[in-house]
Amino acid sequence: MDFRDLVLRTRSVRRFVEADALGGEVLESLVDLARQTGSAANKQPLKYVLSASRAMNEAIFGCLAWAAYLKDWPGPGPGERPAGYVVMLGDTTIAAEIDCDHGVAAQTIMLGATALGLGGCMLGAIDRARLAQVLALPETLKIELVLALGRPAETIVLDPLVPPGAEGNIRYWRDATGVHHVPKRGMDEIVVARYA
Repeated sequence: MDFRDLVLRTRSVRRFVEADALGGEVLESLVDLARQTGSAANKQPLKYVLSASRAMNEAIFGCLAWAAYLKDWPGPGPGERPAGYVVMLGDTTIAAEIDCDHGVAAQTIMLGATALGLGGCMLGAIDRARLAQVLALPETLKIELVLALGRPAETIVLDPLVPPGAEGNIRYWRDATGVHHVPKRGMDEIVVARYA
């Protein structure tokens, strides 16, 4: 697949084929991709916890909130939960604050997952105190994001934001067949000037 197709197919997946286990080597390979990306001032403050363990996955899942716009959906049920997780941490002994490194690394992992036929979801709605306890993290490691990974069990499509610029229409939604729809602003709305 070409790069544009890879980007368009890299969506936030929230329902997975939980029975399709992920090997630790898959998670390692995805984090190795992120490790190679740029880092502000080349400090490289990101650290990771990788889980492909059913027991640890269940403990991590209990610390997450899913799909805020889908008010009547509590998150993936048994059988549709992620097969693995990458917990992204910022080492405060290296950098007090993480600027943009975690976004770059997370998107790289998501693109890598899509290239492998997997899907994922970047989660920031995390009970950080509880997850830090579950993972027995020292205070110097701050939880930035949790990346949920596995084989997708849902279809996601991109829709134009209609009408353009209408607030409130940015919310993703699911249709009667379970297809997940994600409205996107058009190019004419996001490009504020062109000099050619």
